[in-house]
Amino acid sequence: MNHAIASSPTLAQRSSGLQPHWTLDWIDYSRICTGLVHDNVELFYLLTSASFIESGSETYTRNLVEHFEAYPPISDWLQHQWEPEELQHGRALKTYVQTVWPEFDWEAAYASFFSEYSRLCTVEELEEERPLELVARCVVETGTATYYQTLRDLTGEPVLADLAEHIRIDEVQHYKHFYRYFKELNAERNLSRGRILGALKRRLTELRTSDSDIALRHVWMFQPHLDGADDVPFEHITQRLYRHMGARLPMEQAVKMLLKPLALPHRMEHWIERPLTLLARRVIAA
Repeated sequence: MNHAIASSPTLAQRSSGLQPHWTLDWIDYSRICTGLVHDNVELFYLLTSASFIESGSETYTRNLVEHFEAYPPISDWLQHQWEPEELQHGRALKTYVQTVWPEFDWEAAYASFFSEYSRLCTVEELEEERPLELVARCVVETGTATYYQTLRDLTGEPVLADLAEHIRIDEVQHYKHFYRYFKELNAERNLSRGRILGALKRRLTELRTSDSDIALRHVWMFQPHLDGADDVPFEHITQRLYRHMGARLPMEQAVKMLLKPLALPHRMEHWIERPLTLLARRVIAA
């Protein structure tokens, strides 16, 4: 299969919203420079774990749709736009992983991951207050947008850089939707900044202790023979990955996105951005 990337709309056009959403046909996997990425252990873990989480989108979308059933514009968008785009991310990343690392049993590893992960995806795990759950989703989309931006900037492999940028643009758009819905619902509730900050903190904590660690552990359990990965304890792998990514994440951008739901006065927001950025970088790399 030889897809013609050159005929696809540019990423600048995509990000402007003037072009239709990208499809898998835009990614020409036959042009992957495998030699540039195959022996990169960090990239293997980062891409494979991301492919697991994105591929499990259907489960937590179902929970979110149920949670927001009283708000049809939100539940409809979740079901008919957000979920298909997230699942497309999973398929695109899965295909990339299987192309570069055919020795890795993706299906078996994903089945193992999903058997654990799906048990944690319950409606009870969501924030009871709907606006606060939208704040939590803003945290998740901030994390994914900056994650894929970092992957794009880290790789010298053109197909992966292109794919990561497509996904990054999607995640930024998802953040904008969740943030807009939060403002609409919170206009009725007028929740205090303290409660909003609590939701931000809870979801930030869960990002590292649930989704990513579960995915990484199941990648580790099924990892193929890779120089630099064999017989390395799981804790060492995760520390190595968090430091690797933590030092490169666009933390300033992440902090700006996370602060938006708090609607702080501009002067205060500007004053705390830098210390928060430094603190966040230390926490992630710890």
